[in-house]
Amino acid sequence: QVQLVESGGGLVQAGGSLRPSCAASGRTFSSYAMGWFRQAPGKAREFVAAIVWTGLNTNYADSVKGRFTISRDNAKNTVYLQMNILKPEDTAVYYCAAKGRVAGTWDYWGQGTQVTVSS
Repeated sequence: QVQLVESGGGLVQAGGSLRPSCAASGRTFSSYAMGWFRQAPGKAREFVAAIVWTGLNTNYADSVKGRFTISRDNAKNTVYLQMNILKPEDTAVYYCAAKGRVAGTWDYWGQGTQVTVSS
């Protein structure tokens, strides 16, 4: 089992920045990658960004490319999401997830952290 705990969300004005983090514990050696997803009210959950544990490969949704940066600290089993130039449409609950090394699916999820961007 892998446990994920997000923190660092909050309320920010448009154009501002936030840097939520996600701490992983448990059987973290079974995880191949970490990712961030978000879900706004009335919308489906969507992919935001992902990073592998043992490489530099990253992926971003087009909507956040150039504004968001995902990073990791393997020693701390923690992944971060630096969010800059935030827009009201970025308002959502942000979830971190862990992708299993064997199945390659997003098997573990955190509880989510609220990000609200005001105009």
